Amino acid sequence: MNMPTWRAPTEGRTIAVVGDIYRFLATGEDTNGKYALWEAIVPPGGGPPPHVHSREEEGFYILEGEMTFQLDAERIVAKAGMFANMPVGTPHSFKNESGKPARMLISVAPAGLEKMFFEFGVPLASNATTAARPTKEEIEKLLAIAPRYGIEIRLPGH
Repeated sequence: MNMPTWRAPTEGRTIAVVGDIYRFLATGEDTNGKYALWEAIVPPGGGPPPHVHSREEEGFYILEGEMTFQLDAERIVAKAGMFANMPVGTPHSFKNESGKPARMLISVAPAGLEKMFFEFGVPLASNATTAARPTKEEIEKLLAIAPRYGIEIRLPGH
């Protein structure tokens, strides 16, 4: 049986994921595989390419700033206090098109996707608020391992 999990404001494994900062509050190891939850700090211009999850629901709760979500042809600007859930199989992306960093909580259920981020992400101090822009190697590593985690990345022109 798992023990309760507590994270102080500067605790939790923290990594840079293609330039965004993810601080993990709960992983599958903490939740018997039921879900994972992390705080994301997305700098201006940050966010992943369009992609589709084949295994997990993904939820987003905007804490600060705003994030622009793309769902097929629909664009939605989500502001602080808004929540979105992407069912399995929903093509989506999100990008910070504002001029200042945005902060949100991201959840996946069931857990497991966090292992992909741990595999290619760049370790950071848990109180980090900025990360280097992603290198070409980091992006290529993501493209190579994503299919193993049931993620289809939909890059323009591919």
